[in-house]
Amino acid sequence: MVQTIRIEAASRERAGKGAARATRRGGMVPAVIYGAKQVATLLALDPRDVMKEMHKGGWQSHLYEVAVKDGPTERCLMREVQFHPVSDQPVHVDFQRLAAGQRIRVKVPVVVQGEDASPGLKAGGVVNLVRRDLEVMADPDNVPERFEIDVSEAAIGDTLRWSNVKDAQGATPTLGRDFVVLTLAPPTVAEAEPVAAAPAAETPATKQKAGAKGAAPAAAAGKAAPAAKAPAKKK
Repeated sequence: MVQTIRIEAASRERAGKGAARATRRGGMVPAVIYGAKQVATLLALDPRDVMKEMHKGGWQSHLYEVAVKDGPTERCLMREVQFHPVSDQPVHVDFQRLAAGQRIRVKVPVVVQGEDASPGLKAGGVVNLVRRDLEVMADPDNVPERFEIDVSEAAIGDTLRWSNVKDAQGATPTLGRDFVVLTLAPPTVAEAEPVAAAPAAETPATKQKAGAKGAAPAAAAGKAAPAAKAPAKKK
């Protein structure tokens, strides 16, 4: 079952951009809880609590109990977190309120099992995880923390689908079909770079030929040109 996390919050009286900026100047993050056909609840959160959830990962599949100071505790999903484009600090958080008996849309991470026993992996195959998270509709009280898929009998070229997921706990995929979750791909073979041919070893004969070729130009350069004859004197 998915974990439920408690977050402390303070209430906000006013909505709008000006009120949100004032909340941020006070060192808090503006937030809102909406849904279940009720009036939206305006909140202010400690940014450290928001970043703590971001660093955990999987926050989109966690249930939250938002405890409003001097107010009710609301059961919610964290739907969206907006960040400042420069500082990367959270600037707004949206929560969705859960109604009784309502199935919720969540993303649940996939975990691969049985890799040590997989004949395909032993033969050099590679797990190609097509979907790292699966979006499903689930009961809020029975949301899986993760979906496990076993590759212990998978060979190279095998494809594992939603039907291969272990213990979905009543969750149903939003895609509505038996989609591919992972494949076992063959090993990639790197192409060898061409090797340059080594220069041939010199022999006495090749050295003699090279010397003869070099001597000819040198001899031609060293040979003096014939002197020009002086013009005959007129008598």
